[in-house]
Amino acid sequence: MYAPRVFVSMIGALAVFAVATYVLNGSLTTTLIQTAICAVLLQIGYFGGVLFLVWKEARARNAARGMSSALAPARDDKDKIPVSPFNNSEPFNQ
Repeated sequence: MYAPRVFVSMIGALAVFAVATYVLNGSLTTTLIQTAICAVLLQIGYFGGVLFLVWKEARARNAARGMSSALAPARDDKDKIPVSPFNNSEPFNQ
């Protein structure tokens, strides 16, 4: 999900909601309150969608890891190559 597109879409949806609410009610304060509630609900839905995508990806990775570890032979820690935790291309790491 591309964040700027989500925010622009959310603002567009809230604007349409606000116009429709104002036309139906004719009250500016009711329109503002209901639009704020709608904005909160949209954010809760967006947050829930992101949580669902993260959960789904974690589940897929765990399943893939389980499949690869079942098919691959057991490895010892001595087979691993030591790697430096720092990237030498960055100026503050020299």
